[in-house]
Amino acid sequence: MRRFIDPVHRHRVLVILADGLLAAAAFALAFEIRFLDVAGGIPARYETMLWGSIAFVALGKTIILDLLRQHDQWWRYFRLPDLWPLLRTLLVATAAMVLVFELAKPFNHGLPRSVVVFDLLLSVALLGGARLARRTIHERASRGWRPGGRKQRDVLIVGAGSGGQMVARELKLNPNLGARPIGFIDDDPGKRGMRAEGLKVLGTTDQIGEVLDRYAPDEVVIAIPSAPGILRAKVVAACREREIQVRTTPTVFEILAGGVELTRQLREVQVEDVLGRDPVVMELDRVGAYLEDRVVLVTGAGGSIGSELCRQIARVNPRLLVMLDHAEDNLFEIDREMREQWHFNRLEAVLADCKEADRMLDVMSRIRPEVVFHAAAYKHVPLMEANPIEAIRNNAIATRVTAETAALNGAARFVLISTDKAVNPRTVMGASKAMAEWIVAAAGQRYTATKFVTVRFGNVLGSSGSVVPIFRSQIERGGPVTVTDPEMTRYFMTIPEAVQLVIKSADLGAETGEVFVLEMGEPVRIVDLAHNMIRLAGYEPGVDIAIEYTGRRPGEKLHEELFNPDERAQPTSADRIVRAVRSRRIDPDWVDSQVNRLTELVEAGDEAGLAARVMETVNERPASAGLDLDA
Repeated sequence: MRRFIDPVHRHRVLVILADGLLAAAAFALAFEIRFLDVAGGIPARYETMLWGSIAFVALGKTIILDLLRQHDQWWRYFRLPDLWPLLRTLLVATAAMVLVFELAKPFNHGLPRSVVVFDLLLSVALLGGARLARRTIHERASRGWRPGGRKQRDVLIVGAGSGGQMVARELKLNPNLGARPIGFIDDDPGKRGMRAEGLKVLGTTDQIGEVLDRYAPDEVVIAIPSAPGILRAKVVAACREREIQVRTTPTVFEILAGGVELTRQLREVQVEDVLGRDPVVMELDRVGAYLEDRVVLVTGAGGSIGSELCRQIARVNPRLLVMLDHAEDNLFEIDREMREQWHFNRLEAVLADCKEADRMLDVMSRIRPEVVFHAAAYKHVPLMEANPIEAIRNNAIATRVTAETAALNGAARFVLISTDKAVNPRTVMGASKAMAEWIVAAAGQRYTATKFVTVRFGNVLGSSGSVVPIFRSQIERGGPVTVTDPEMTRYFMTIPEAVQLVIKSADLGAETGEVFVLEMGEPVRIVDLAHNMIRLAGYEPGVDIAIEYTGRRPGEKLHEELFNPDERAQPTSADRIVRAVRSRRIDPDWVDSQVNRLTELVEAGDEAGLAARVMETVNERPASAGLDLDA
């Protein structure tokens, strides 16, 4: 019969029975204590009262406990703060008992006041104590040896705040996780030597090595979602030296995006966590409020940036999200993800190529987007160097097609996603993105009803073809990890950061044609990134995994830049977003003439002439492509 009863109902029945028995015991003990010093024990009339009313008192208290929802809580999760609701409920039950005895007078004499007081105190002690005891027994049962004889892992938690305490509590309450917390590491001086969740703060991150040597944990969990990269790097370095596994709780963004339990979301520390720069975090609901109830078009929607744009834009409730891409597989995947995983259905997937003017005009005139995010671009430098025609067609000419068709169909905003490789370009890919920036700036002067904005940022961690997945793949194969030059540096940011910047910048500019850049902190040496990733994988650089230097490719710069020589950084109202202010305004007629000449070379299939001409164009620009703003 037991197996046919729902576990929740079975638990409820057992709790009600236990509370009834404990309430009866408290009532009986109250009489015993009251008459403890009376010769002969409880007087006959009070004994009659006790046994004549004990069942009704126990039943009445149990009913009140149930009505006030004290039977809805699992005892093994009972905590000290839960004593207050229990005390209030028992006060109500005691008051009800006194009223019945005083008004109904079932025994022709009232209930002794001392019995009332003792009954209340004993009820709190027995019912509350039983709940705390159940939790204690459960927690003790989860420690030490698990079923099957396998010893649990000892876990040291970095961060004794709410996140760390949550991790400790979950580890205690869930023996199936196979781990037990042994203490905290925390840099707050006020917490030093204190206890939280029954565990002691064992030291600070500066003492992490000593703590690891003394307590020898099997695993370390960084439970500070907003911890800076420097702190994470310190913990990771100390743990890797001792071959101790390191995991971290997710960021707030990951929790909101993932929608899963915290304990299931503990993950390996990733290289993004130890880059030494605090992540840019924005309140998307506020930052992206201008997109609410708008028709929004994202080109390149199946790419790394485009797909993340779709995910975040969906969170601010656009009237319609149009995802456009010319790659069928990528578009299919993001469309399926948005509908099945994010349950967002106010969208349309459009298979189209931004290079085709007639097709883009048809799309724009039909959907009439109010905001356009142009993320469609080719980005792989060596591949574009070998295919200059496609680089110019997709990155420059397609940008003009998309910008013009959007403006002609009433778009209020147009946002170009650019790259630091467009600054002082030395490759065809960089030159094609520089041309795209000029095209957007020129369009801003020609189509004044549309606000045109360019957003420029550095390398994006985890995007397709970026250095991080390449290094990961090389490490998984046992090396070598290939680095072009030991002194080469790059700026890095995460995909969510890049997208937040894009969304915020689109609403930031006061003028059309502006360029916004993220303050990305200090550039990272690629070889340092390689060393960190090898160590994060549990290996030693140069010993377990070799590093090979391949030499710089043609046109590849040793250090990337974020501003052109004729640009200066100007602060904006947004934290860590700056405006790249040009000293010379782009001449729209010059831009059109250059794009037309490049288009002729593309149509003629003249790869060599095109590559030479595009580099001449970007080199020519500072001298003759603009109008002096100070004149």
